[in-house]
Amino acid sequence: MIALITGGANGIGAAVAWRLAADGAQLVLADVNEAAGSALAAELGAVYVRCDVSVLADNEAAVAAAVSAYGGLDLAFLNAGVTTGCGLGEDFDLAAYRRAMGVNLDGVVFGVHAALPALTASGGTIVATASMAGMIGVESDPVYSASKHAVIGLVRSLAGQLAPAGIRVQALCPSFADTAILGDNRALLAELGFPILPVSEVADTFFQLLASEGTGECWFVIPGRESAPFAFRRLPGPR
Repeated sequence: MIALITGGANGIGAAVAWRLAADGAQLVLADVNEAAGSALAAELGAVYVRCDVSVLADNEAAVAAAVSAYGGLDLAFLNAGVTTGCGLGEDFDLAAYRRAMGVNLDGVVFGVHAALPALTASGGTIVATASMAGMIGVESDPVYSASKHAVIGLVRSLAGQLAPAGIRVQALCPSFADTAILGDNRALLAELGFPILPVSEVADTFFQLLASEGTGECWFVIPGRESAPFAFRRLPGPR
């Protein structure tokens, strides 16, 4: 398997990269963190590409690196993500808003667009990291929640469109996971007694999702529950 992982230098991306490498996959790790990305790539025998996923050309360069190094692409794991910490009132921060939408949403849109030619040739798979915040409202970070709702809508919408090309599209939707994205929320969650997911559990669900035959599914990862695709209720139709 030839796999591209955005946000691959640490957290969920790195956990999945270790598992894929152990299974013999050929990897391209794409991340803005050059030190961590290069170091991990060296450990795994992978290719590192500096990639700001909010820039279309960087996504295209990452896919080109996979094709150049390994001859194709079988899996695009579009995993990079950031939070904002801002609301829409006096605390609104335009730069934080643009960054979150650029990384969380554009990063998936651009990643899919860049990877489609190579994945069409291989009949490959796209996995986008969304979040449980894409299924519920999050008062502490509504912009982050909105971006993840958009990712889930994109995955569900693309599934049927890409199925004729043999491409599967899935969403990984973890609850609060033990990654740097938690930031200052880590202490608050501990105070509230809210369990934090080990990244190993998120990686376990990633491989369940990868092994499934489904497409357009949104796999939840919640402490103490067995992961599965979320069963969206059917919307009421016209009478």
